[in-house]
Amino acid sequence: MGSGAGEWGWAERRRVLFPFLLSLFCPALSEQIRYRIPEEMSKGSVVGNLAKDLGLSVHELPTRKLRVSSEKPYFAVSSESGELLVSSRLDREQICGKKPVCALEFEAVAENPLNFYHVNVEIEDVNDHTPKFTQTAFELQISESTKPGARFILGSAHDADIGTNSLQNYQLSPNDHFSLLNKEKLDGGKHPELVLKMPLDREEQKSYHLILTALDGGDPPLSSTAQIQVLVTDANDNPPVFSQDIYRVGLRENVSPGTTVLRVMATDQDEGVNAEITFSFSEADQITQFDVDSSTGAITILNTLDFEEVKEYSMVLEARDGGGMIAQCTVEIEVLDENDNVPEVVIQSLPDLIMEDTELGTYIALFKVRDKDSGDNGEVTCKLEGDVPFKILASSKNTYKLVTDGVLDREQTPEYNVTITATDKGKPPLSSSVSVTLNIGDVNDNAPVFHQASYAVHVAENNPPGASIAHVSASDPDLGPNGLLSYAIVASDLEPRALSSYVSVSAQSGVVFAQRAFDHEQLRAFELTLQARDQGSPALSANVSLRVLVDDRNDNAPRVLYPALGPDGSALFDTVPRAAQPGYLVTKVVAVDADSGHNAWLSYHVLQASEPGLFSLGLRTREVRTARALGDRDAARQRLLVAVRDGGQPSLSATATLHLVFADSLQEALPDLSDRSAPSDPQAELQFYLVLALALISVLFLLAVILAIALRLRCSSSPTTWDCFQPGLCSKSGPEVLPNYSDGTLPYSYNLCVAQTGKTEFNFLKCNEQLNAGQDILCGDSSGALFPLCNPNESTSQLVSFLKAHLAIFTGLIGHI
Repeated sequence: MGSGAGEWGWAERRRVLFPFLLSLFCPALSEQIRYRIPEEMSKGSVVGNLAKDLGLSVHELPTRKLRVSSEKPYFAVSSESGELLVSSRLDREQICGKKPVCALEFEAVAENPLNFYHVNVEIEDVNDHTPKFTQTAFELQISESTKPGARFILGSAHDADIGTNSLQNYQLSPNDHFSLLNKEKLDGGKHPELVLKMPLDREEQKSYHLILTALDGGDPPLSSTAQIQVLVTDANDNPPVFSQDIYRVGLRENVSPGTTVLRVMATDQDEGVNAEITFSFSEADQITQFDVDSSTGAITILNTLDFEEVKEYSMVLEARDGGGMIAQCTVEIEVLDENDNVPEVVIQSLPDLIMEDTELGTYIALFKVRDKDSGDNGEVTCKLEGDVPFKILASSKNTYKLVTDGVLDREQTPEYNVTITATDKGKPPLSSSVSVTLNIGDVNDNAPVFHQASYAVHVAENNPPGASIAHVSASDPDLGPNGLLSYAIVASDLEPRALSSYVSVSAQSGVVFAQRAFDHEQLRAFELTLQARDQGSPALSANVSLRVLVDDRNDNAPRVLYPALGPDGSALFDTVPRAAQPGYLVTKVVAVDADSGHNAWLSYHVLQASEPGLFSLGLRTREVRTARALGDRDAARQRLLVAVRDGGQPSLSATATLHLVFADSLQEALPDLSDRSAPSDPQAELQFYLVLALALISVLFLLAVILAIALRLRCSSSPTTWDCFQPGLCSKSGPEVLPNYSDGTLPYSYNLCVAQTGKTEFNFLKCNEQLNAGQDILCGDSSGALFPLCNPNESTSQLVSFLKAHLAIFTGLIGHI
């Protein structure tokens, strides 16, 4: 870089346009952000505060992720300050060549939300290139006969800079014979011409040494020099003369090598060797695309031309005669553009994922199109192939945005293959395409859907607790947590406190489990509301009803309601008229079954009857009717044992006993009913009689012992003591009781009789008459006495027999008990 570049070392920046106003409803600026900087700024130099110019605060930078999208990394954005920095060398001459305006256009991209901003950075030229001659020394042969005013074209210098920094003029070292003329070419460049001021005289001076200086317009100006050696030759009076000073021709870029471009014409009025003209390029080493025939002056193409590389060629052609005199002309060849370049689509920004809830008009991608052709051949139009929910919007020159133009639904189309076709306006038009894949991101926009509108299941009662009774299933087309479902019971017609003791549902599988055994007789059906809920944010859910029907099992036996026992536990009875005819409705057996359906279908059967064939029982009607008339031999009281069976498998049954009495009135039936002993326990009744008999025998045994002792005393003492036992004193039929009795205190006498009449009883028979005074109560007639003990021998033997008999009875009773 020259000294002029140093003036920009402090990185002067001038902003041409700063459109600070941001649109509140448009995601990008309506105009470009423009900066102007000098070339050759050092890496890391600040161009401008891009974030501030876009209205972004420093706090937003981490989330907005402001960055530069361009083909070449000339610039970068500082993530901390948001400043636009130079990231690589900026050589204007290399970037833009001889273009009068050099501007780099690129896009600044900000995310969350995605926005694009157009940025234009103009690169100003710095005088960092010195004009250079293609040759450092030139040699001219000028005849001494050349007249003043003759012009000789000299070799030009080249300066890569533009504007005032480019080559501005030439200067010639001072001398008396020559002057310098600056001439301008068609493309704006300058070339020097040497003008002869005074006639030359070879005999006075054979050669002249001149210095040619090329100067640019920089501040300070840069320059370079070339040496000119002028040789004065002997007289060759007439130099060659071209038919034109300037030859101009247009040439299409697709012309094949070897094609003749044009033929230059030159004449010389001399004769002989001095009239022989040869043609050549003055700077032959710089011209590689063309060749000239030295004899004919025909210019031909050596290599293929490319309008996109060089649009115009300017060459100096010399005609030299045999005497060494030279004439020059300029040949300018304009290359005409052909539509030989296919448009190119360059994707600059493309997101990895597009959420399916993206709004219409949202910027998705940024791309550019390039066509090296010019004019109509370089004008490009873009379109999308196929039916896709996107469209293309022009952003700036050759820059386009891809925006949403329809509703995105990942569940229907998870990705789009978008083909962008760029077509120019050439004839024939050329086109190219590029395809990009846009992946659609999932949003929790689908609620779970159950596979059935409602569910109903049948569960047999007495099921084992913990058994699976139903399975509900739902699906969610969303992805990841948005499609992960969990199940729960949210409502029921059961009591809330009792719900958990009845059923539960697996949150992962949707399987419904019974927590207890169901009883059809207590709960025949219940309804649950199940919910499927996804794990999205916010979560979406769906409900479905599940009706559980508890099916009956035959687990309840029939229960007889009639006939029933009375309040005291005795069986009730039904009366039947004695004159009842066959088919007379006696009564109905009433029974119920807590089961339902076939399990509660009851049938009635007679198991046992006092008189088989006397009564009939309807199998389903449960009616008891007379099958025939009452016969003379038929008992008035009848008993029927009835069985009630249900229809289950296996069937359950219950029995009932009917007591029927044939009587025309209730009073007539009462005697028959009173003869019926109340039902009692036979074992208890037997024990009662045994205990009573034991007590009586014990009393009799005690009396017998007392009598035996008394007899002993009588036999050993006075017989008068036993006069009371005379048979005449006591008699069951007609005893006589004497009023005159001894010292006894009993004014009456009793006969103790033991009789077997079905019940053990003591009968005390009162004597009809009083005893006589002094009469022994134990003595009397043998027919009425209990113990005829008046005869000692006979009494003793009878007493012994009596004791033996009663002892045997007592021993038997004790053994039985």
